[in-house]
Amino acid sequence: MLKVLETTRIAVEKSKYVKINRKKIAEFVKSFHHSNISHWLSGSPLNFSHLSTEDKLNLLLVFNSTSFCYWGDPKWTIEYKGEKYDGSWAMIAAIMRALENGKSILNAKYRANISRAEYQEILKGNVEIPLFEERWRITKEVASILLEKHNGNFVQFVSKANGNAMQFLELIFQSFPSFNDTSIFYGKKIHFYKRAQLLVSDIYQLFGGKNYGNLTNVNQLTACADYKLPQSLRTLGIISYTKSLTEKVDNKIPLIHSGQEEVEIRANTIWAVEFIRQELEKIGKQIMPIGINDHLWLIGQDKSKHSKPYHRTLTTAY
Repeated sequence: MLKVLETTRIAVEKSKYVKINRKKIAEFVKSFHHSNISHWLSGSPLNFSHLSTEDKLNLLLVFNSTSFCYWGDPKWTIEYKGEKYDGSWAMIAAIMRALENGKSILNAKYRANISRAEYQEILKGNVEIPLFEERWRITKEVASILLEKHNGNFVQFVSKANGNAMQFLELIFQSFPSFNDTSIFYGKKIHFYKRAQLLVSDIYQLFGGKNYGNLTNVNQLTACADYKLPQSLRTLGIISYTKSLTEKVDNKIPLIHSGQEEVEIRANTIWAVEFIRQELEKIGKQIMPIGINDHLWLIGQDKSKHSKPYHRTLTTAY
């Protein structure tokens, strides 16, 4: 999306704390193959293939509405079918567990009226999930708007985009306030739209570009600026931090949302992926940013001792 690239470039050019290493990008590109590309959900240990097409679509909305800020000490984890999950997998498992317990979590009317106690039960884990109140509010808000404007029907909402990914993206962040992910940097509005872009990308990829995923202009989506992508990019040496920022991140000192350091990390993440895309294009490899995005995210799931720590920001943006 041009607005994301154009505005984040401002932050990249004015960055004081984060730097992109173009030599490391060249090294990374040499070993990058089409076989590396897979939708991040393809790595899921959870299976929801038995759901109907419409239920899968609604699951993506419910998940992306509240998929943010999973870090903590201890991390929020849930048990599902004898296994423990954290992060994104835990959120998907919570949705699946709710369905199997008879909760109509994929129904907008149910979500719009869900009580605090019932939502607590759905997200029950070893500890309370970070930003629980915000997740509860957003869950009800998204469902209420869907009911008011689209008869509670997300299929109807998707159809309003006329099969255009950019139109769909704009429809999401204009309709649902919690998806409107922007920051102010040196007096300029910087557009990220992390969760909105991921929702569009997930729908496109889960449905293989068909049915609800039959979308044009998907190549204009950028990387999704979260905390796992910069972790992978930093581990690869593609981005680096100043000593002061390194000390904060490595010592798990939270960064302020929309503060200069955090905006720089997010903006440089988007442009590091864009530079990777451009280098791949030079050698005849046409790979969309969302493909590179998912590959880097899956790298971040490797919790080896070689992985760099990720930055921590208390936010509903990612």
